[in-house]
Amino acid sequence: MDGGASSARGLSWFAIARIGVVQASIGAIVMLATSLLNRVMVVEYSLAAAIPAGLVAWHYAVQLGRPLFGHGSDKGRKRTPWILGGIIVLAAGAMLAINATVMMDSNRSFAIGLAILGFTLIGAGVGASGTSALALLASGVAPGRRAAAAATTWIMMVAGIVISAATAGTLLKPAFPNEPFSPDRLVSVASGVAIAAVIATALAVIRLEPARQVFAETAKDEPTPDFRAALAEIYAEPAARRFTVFIFVSMLAYSMQDLILEPFAGLVFDMSPGASTQLSSMQHGGVLLGMILAGIGGSAFAGRMPVDLKIWIVTGCVGSAIALSGLAMAAVYGPGWPLAANVFALGFCNGVFAVAAIGAMMGLAGSGEKTREGVRMGVWGASQAIAFGLGGLLGALGVDFARRTNQGDGDAFQLIFALEAGLFIIAAGLALRATRRIHSSQKQVFA
Repeated sequence: MDGGASSARGLSWFAIARIGVVQASIGAIVMLATSLLNRVMVVEYSLAAAIPAGLVAWHYAVQLGRPLFGHGSDKGRKRTPWILGGIIVLAAGAMLAINATVMMDSNRSFAIGLAILGFTLIGAGVGASGTSALALLASGVAPGRRAAAAATTWIMMVAGIVISAATAGTLLKPAFPNEPFSPDRLVSVASGVAIAAVIATALAVIRLEPARQVFAETAKDEPTPDFRAALAEIYAEPAARRFTVFIFVSMLAYSMQDLILEPFAGLVFDMSPGASTQLSSMQHGGVLLGMILAGIGGSAFAGRMPVDLKIWIVTGCVGSAIALSGLAMAAVYGPGWPLAANVFALGFCNGVFAVAAIGAMMGLAGSGEKTREGVRMGVWGASQAIAFGLGGLLGALGVDFARRTNQGDGDAFQLIFALEAGLFIIAAGLALRATRRIHSSQKQVFA
């Protein structure tokens, strides 16, 4: 049997794993822009945290086009060209952003302009490749396998981030304790990650897509509606509408620390770029373990909406709030605090929350009467992108403002981590209502 679809059960587990390779490749490249380059701009080039935060927010703003990308892949006969084309655009954008970063000292105005172009391509690449990959997963996987397939590919994406962050961190570490930061080494390491991701994706999508849709309940015989009609159908569905709001609020809480964690490690704990990148790898390692545990314990791999889905989401949100409270204490305590363990715990709780939310999203994706999976995944992807962009930007701007007001790095980071913990508590409350509504309205889909 090939890596595509079987006649009875749709995409095989090997094909699902290949989509996971695509997700891992996307995550590996995005890690460069949202984690490594962010830290280098703030610490090595002494830029205000708002500059890289604004660039990352812009790449999320570009992803507001996700519904259009998804609609485009719905109307076409194949999703894999969108996946491969998107990853190439993503890698090109990352290369531009990398070169713009190392030009910050010599020609800052030109470098920032180049960085804006680079992050524009990054946003477009993520939108096209990511939305199409998830739409292929939702449309090509049997209903009983959707939650498991979603969790599997997401775990592989996190694994890709962990491996790339750990590898980049190791290669960027100076050979000697006092060796200065090397821009050339940054370009070489980051370029290697981007090129490897494109090659991996190209190999993964060869003959991946099934020749025809095999599920009567997900295949729509009617022509794909136009874009406005598709959005109107989704907006008219209470379950889809409420889930969109839940995704936005929860991902806003999830993302606020993304752009400040590595600068926090560098400014408060005096960590080198390599060490702080490895700290990011530690966080994503926790996410990976949390997803695996929640996937097994919460029955996400059983191929249906688990009755206790809300328990896993709420547990993850509350646990994340506790871990962020620990980071708020670490901001004042400083060196000596078990930072690695604290960050790992945060990642673990984030993973517990995320895998349950992903299972819900995949189940809802194919439930439209006329709209197809691409545009629906695009709408939720756009909601997530808005939340991620705002969350990262608000976190970074908050740190900048608090540092100027309080004149202390520790106090500034403490404030933002505490605010983020509060947002997670709010998200936990919203989850109780959102998941109950989703389970009630979609119980037939997951039977």
